[in-house]
Amino acid sequence: MNTLIAVAIAPFGVGDELAEHVAEVVKIIRDSSLPNRTTAMFTEIEGEWDAVMKVVRDATFVLAEKGIRTEVVLKADIRPGFTNTLQGKLDRMEAAMGARNESAN
Repeated sequence: MNTLIAVAIAPFGVGDELAEHVAEVVKIIRDSSLPNRTTAMFTEIEGEWDAVMKVVRDATFVLAEKGIRTEVVLKADIRPGFTNTLQGKLDRMEAAMGARNESAN
């Protein structure tokens, strides 16, 4: 079943600057071939539930297997019958905003 998740995977106890560790996590996600997008706070991943959760596990374990305490924050949107929700949700929202702006004029 198609699943869109927003996930933040962060190391703890490794200092103030986390970019190097977060880059390792994001590389695993990007190498997965699943549609994904990274922002300053989360990475979104879309695909079948099992495939998405495998990527989350692999990305988490890249830090945990080094003995780094790792926190995972995950939000999931499971929407049967829909695909391309990573971009489609934004497109629908932008279209609604455009319709709203047109009706205000």
